[in-house]
Amino acid sequence: MKRFFLIAIALMTMAIMTSAQDFFAQPVNSPEISKDGAVTFKVKAAKADTVRLIIDTRVDTLMKRQNNDTWSITLRDLEPDLYMYFFTIDGTKVLDPENAQVLRDVKNVMNTFVLDPNGDCPVAVHDVPHGEVRAIWYDSPTLGEKRRMMVYLPAGYEMSRQKYPVLYLLHGTGGDETVWLEQGHTAQILDNLIACGKAKPMIVVMPNGHTDTPAAPGMGPDNNEQPTFAHKQWMEGTFEQSFNDIVNWVDNHYRTKAAKRYRAIAGLSMGGYHSLYISANQPDDFGYVGLFSPAITRMDQGKSKIYDDLEAKLVNQFKQRPKLYWMGIGKDDFLYKDNAKFRELMDKNRLRYTYHESTAGHEWANWRDYLVIFTQLLFK
Repeated sequence: MKRFFLIAIALMTMAIMTSAQDFFAQPVNSPEISKDGAVTFKVKAAKADTVRLIIDTRVDTLMKRQNNDTWSITLRDLEPDLYMYFFTIDGTKVLDPENAQVLRDVKNVMNTFVLDPNGDCPVAVHDVPHGEVRAIWYDSPTLGEKRRMMVYLPAGYEMSRQKYPVLYLLHGTGGDETVWLEQGHTAQILDNLIACGKAKPMIVVMPNGHTDTPAAPGMGPDNNEQPTFAHKQWMEGTFEQSFNDIVNWVDNHYRTKAAKRYRAIAGLSMGGYHSLYISANQPDDFGYVGLFSPAITRMDQGKSKIYDDLEAKLVNQFKQRPKLYWMGIGKDDFLYKDNAKFRELMDKNRLRYTYHESTAGHEWANWRDYLVIFTQLLFK
């Protein structure tokens, strides 16, 4: 019996020592960002045959074995921006275990980092006055429920008595009320632009555009709701018809300049679709409209009158003289042809708009850039 206990104690001691060695082992620094903007990624995978680095839609490259257990690669041509990435080890997706910063894109979870070698990237956190972000539950009489939205208040809002213009910023099919903050870095962009005088101080309202769910997954009454593209209600009129519930709530609870020339609406993809039809149906409510890689083709198959007679509604909207009608899309975007047809419709009716064409496709690198450009044009 004594011998048994001695063996057990020895085994336990060995296990503790092994765990301690693992705990205090020299960590791999990944990603490692140098002053010149080079980014080095490392991951331990001793038994792997192939390790790849995947960054957004921009990079898919083989990593090199550095020693017996560590794979590495250095990239030197990345532009300043926010990046999302992961590894594949022998074909299996693996998050970077050395990077605690992660974001969710629908069900796809990835690591993230910000590249800001010169200290002037608009999506990075800089030493400027910072605004406040609030998670708000508001009443929607049209939908008969409480719903969640995010609200950005510019620096100085709480200490002042002044009223502010409002930008309503809408997300795409795979998003929710959090995505413009997390992947769009809206708060950082507005903080930086306002601080250097490139954008007017403004309130930014980011609602949940899916009316079949009141909040982002895990943030609503159904705590175990899973992210999905397959929403029961999307682009079929319900959100557009209930949108004034949001506007009324914001005007009643914040110090807003509740007039057309101080109100903007913009969105990406599905959010661009919503912005297009909300503004066309309410030409007296929004002086500024931004369509970021917008979906154009109606999806409701005749169920909602809000999509009827778009051409006539646009003509009427432009008779009301919007201050700015802005459209942006990438050359490789799968919605490019639909957007080109929409611009032909606008041109045929001699409706004046501002068009911005960028590289790449349907991706956050473009949408963040569009937000930077668009917000500098507002309320001036």
